[in-house]
Parts: sequence; C-alpha cells; structure tokens
Amino acid sequence: MRAPRANETRAVRVLAVDPGYDRLGIAVVEGDPSKPELVWSDSVLPPKGAREERLSCVFLETKRAIDAYRPDALAIEKLFFSTNVKTALGVAEARGAVLAAAGNAGLPVVEYSPQEVKLAVTGNGGADKRAIALMVPKLIPLPQKTKRLDDEFDAIALGIAALSTRFPRG
Repeated sequence: MRAPRANETRAVRVLAVDPGYDRLGIAVVEGDPSKPELVWSDSVLPPKGAREERLSCVFLETKRAIDAYRPDALAIEKLFFSTNVKTALGVAEARGAVLAAAGNAGLPVVEYSPQEVKLAVTGNGGADKRAIALMVPKLIPLPQKTKRLDDEFDAIALGIAALSTRFPRG
C-alpha cells in the first residue's frame, strides 16, 4: 500500500487475531464496513513442544505483523469458557502473548465475543464455522490461495467485525 499524500487520510487498518495454542489465525483488513479489503492473512502453526516456545512464536508472529502492517488497532476475540479446561488455558495463554505484543507496540485493543463476530459477518450470532467460511468471501475479496484454515477465516471475520463497529482512527 502506498503512503497517503498530505491531503489524504489512510483507511482504518486492523490486525485481527484468532488466538490459539495449536494454530493462530491472523489477518490485516482495512477500509470501511461497506468495502473492506484484505491486506494479508495467514494461519500460524506454532512448533510442537515446550509451552514457552509456542507462546514465543505467537508473540513474535503478532509482533512481526504489527511491525510490517502498522495497524491502527488489534482486534481479538474475548475469552470464552470451554468445557475443555486444557484447551481454554492454552487459548488464554496464547491470547496473553498476543495482548503482550499489542501492549509492547502501544497498539489499542478492541475485543469482540464470538457471537458479535458471527452476527457482523453472517447476521446470525449462532452461526457455525462453515457459515463464516462461506460468508467471508462474499464480504471481502480474497486472493487465490490453495487452502485456508478455519482460524484464518475467523481472523478475517474478526477484522470485518472490527471495521463494522466503525473503529475510530487512532
């Protein structure tokens, strides 16, 4: 993206992260709710092994995206409680690593519940992952890619939700 001229303003840019212990969905979206643009997205698979190595990977990948794309805010899902305590703790730790990267960069954080994201993208707060994956490409043009994991679609959806709240420019 080119730098704005003196009389132009840059579109709002959001780094959206779907935190996970095994996989991290990450996306950069910009624009406004009527015409969001995907700048970049990916799924990050932290290395299997020690917890501190996994969390370091989550922190570093988030930091790299912040440094590379210079977002106005970081959007992240609110923590929800799961019946699987081990999974919930891993997600909470990964979420902490993402928030630490945002704090390190002085980046404002906006949080959304899974229901808020589903409502913003599908119009139904109880939608499933398949509905998200079907609706995201209808709302935002996606470059061709052989495979996107659910986490990547979730991050893109989170970015769309953040733009739909008309997050104020930083």
